[in-house]
Amino acid sequence: MLSAVTTTPPAEAAHAVPVPTVDMCAFRRAMGSFPTGVTVVTVASDDGMHGITVNSFSSVSLEPMLVLVCLNGASRAVGLIERAGAFVVNVLSAEQQDVSRWFASQYRPAGSTMFDGVPFEPGVTGCPVLVDAAASFDCRLRQSHCAGDHLVVLGEVVALAHRPQLEPLIFHAGSYRSLTQEPLPAGRSAAHLSSTETPRVDAKPLGRRRTLG
Repeated sequence: MLSAVTTTPPAEAAHAVPVPTVDMCAFRRAMGSFPTGVTVVTVASDDGMHGITVNSFSSVSLEPMLVLVCLNGASRAVGLIERAGAFVVNVLSAEQQDVSRWFASQYRPAGSTMFDGVPFEPGVTGCPVLVDAAASFDCRLRQSHCAGDHLVVLGEVVALAHRPQLEPLIFHAGSYRSLTQEPLPAGRSAAHLSSTETPRVDAKPLGRRRTLG
C-alpha cells in the first residue's frame, strides 16, 4: 500500500508527504515515472463490439496462463466483458499511436462502428484481435474484483498472437515513446494517461474509414 509520495531534489534528503495530503494529480504524476506498454482491450457480445485503451496490464501466472487488466468501473467494457465471458488484450506496436488515441477518444462511435477502418480478425473467443498489434492475448474471463473506482479483470489465455519483429508502443511521463526513439509526436497534445486506463484524447474524431496503425 502506498504510504507516502517522496520527492528527492538533488543533494537534499527525501521529504515524505503524508497520504491524506496527496491529491489525484500528484498521484498521476508520480505514476507517470513508471513506463508502461499500451493495450487496447476488445470484446464482442450480443450488444456489439467495443474497444478501450488501457495501460494497466500484467501477466499473473504461467500455469494456468493468467493475465489481468484494470478497467474503470464506469466503463461500458465492464458489463460487456462480464456478459461475453471473454476479452482480448492487444499490445500495441510503436506504429499504432493512432489506434491508442482512437480507442481512448470520447468522439469514437458506440458499438461495432468504432472498428470501421481498424484492421482486425475474430479471435478464438470471437473478440476482435487487432491485426498489427505486437501481441494479442485472447482470454476467457476467470474472475473480476472491485478495487476502488476500478475493476480488476482476470483472464485465462486460450490463444495468443506474437509479432516479435514489431516494437511495442510505450507511454512514459505523458508521452508516447518507442524502445529506440525519442518521444513520438503526439499531434495536438500528448495523451493524458491515468495510472490505470485510457489516454484521454480531446482531438477531432478520426474518419471512420481511415485505416489506423
